[in-house]
Amino acid sequence: MQFFKRAVGQPLKLGVFPGTFNPPTRAHLALARAALARVDEVLFVLPRQFPHKTYEGAAFEDRVRMLEAALAEEPRFSIGASRGGLFIDIARECREAYGPAAKLFFLCGRDAAERVVTWDYGPPGAFQEQLREYQLLVAPRRGGYDPPPELRGAGIHVLTVEGGYDDVSASAVRSRVRNGEPWEHLAPPQIEAMVREIYR
Repeated sequence: MQFFKRAVGQPLKLGVFPGTFNPPTRAHLALARAALARVDEVLFVLPRQFPHKTYEGAAFEDRVRMLEAALAEEPRFSIGASRGGLFIDIARECREAYGPAAKLFFLCGRDAAERVVTWDYGPPGAFQEQLREYQLLVAPRRGGYDPPPELRGAGIHVLTVEGGYDDVSASAVRSRVRNGEPWEHLAPPQIEAMVREIYR
């Protein structure tokens, strides 16, 4: 794990927030702030490679720059880059960086949780095994997440996020910028100039 910003201290509970952040949005920040009620620190993780996407739009360095600007005022937010893109790969890198005592809670929305849970990891029961290494905090997104029966009670928890963020997404920002539509209400104000520069 390469850190670009790291909170002071050693968290007992670490929120891990992987994403493409292309660009970071107000929804990303709202989810992370909601998680601070449950964890000591939130680590925004930008994988250097993604299991289901390629790098398009902003370059890796631009995404780091936007995260640094958007998160600068919150001392309990950290920013890191991982070598791998799967949650289990990121969890093991976090374990190396934070030690064995920190409990890991991955933050995601309903749509991301559905992808992670149904990903083909190879042997049957592989995802259940992963939940021994980390837990999930899942925020509703156009509906709540209902885990499969075999995963209920296995470390998947609901994360309540105040406010309506269902229509706030990085793809909506990019689309609105392309089409000349208002987008500023979707992005943190600290990165508005960067979004104009990078996506136009």
